[in-house]
Amino acid sequence: MKRVFITGGAHGLGQAMVEAFAAQGNKVAFCDINEAGGEDVAAATGTLFMPCDVCDKDALERCLQRLADEWGDIDVVINNVGVGNFKPITEVTVEDFDRVIATNLRSAFITSRFLARHRESNGNTAYGRIVNLCSSRYLMSEPGTEGYAASKGGIYSLTHALSISLAPYRITVNAIAPGWIHVNEDEVLRPEDHDFHPSRRVGEPGDIARMALFLCEEKNDFVNGQTITVDGGVTRKMIYPE
Repeated sequence: MKRVFITGGAHGLGQAMVEAFAAQGNKVAFCDINEAGGEDVAAATGTLFMPCDVCDKDALERCLQRLADEWGDIDVVINNVGVGNFKPITEVTVEDFDRVIATNLRSAFITSRFLARHRESNGNTAYGRIVNLCSSRYLMSEPGTEGYAASKGGIYSLTHALSISLAPYRITVNAIAPGWIHVNEDEVLRPEDHDFHPSRRVGEPGDIARMALFLCEEKNDFVNGQTITVDGGVTRKMIYPE
């Protein structure tokens, strides 16, 4: 049984990972700013929900310290939380940009640093995993996505840096870069949306949850410092104007 902490677990990809890790009998806790959604997910999965805005460093560290105190240690940290806030560059504010960076990137550094410091103090070097949620937008973009792209490019680089720094604690650090994942129930998918993908379908949250489970298997410690793209093959597809 692993002790797992997930940021942004009240919906979408985070919810899918909460469900997947809980279904395997792990001890799972998660945080989210969405209190109503978080309580629903916790009740449905038998997990622990802690309301928290990850941009608040002290609040996020209190969540982690609570788990370290109650559980003794944290085996897995999944830095899933993310916001987009897409706007034309002429309209986006510096505060908008800072909020995206603080949510998507800074929070991953805070949780990773906490786990390293905790391991250093308790001497545990048996098993550890950090999985960061990147995006295929770390290497390709649409207009108006500067903050999001910058944060996910930062996740890509932070991941390989952490994998070296956390090696003494036997913590592997990898990232998952999803492509188009259908998480919005109001989004109506067309046949051409599926056909655009070499895999012939738009992704589902379970696709990402299964990759996270794979990366956290104890025998898979030779996968380290990597960003694994899960996008149905789209980033390998040559696209020309028709």
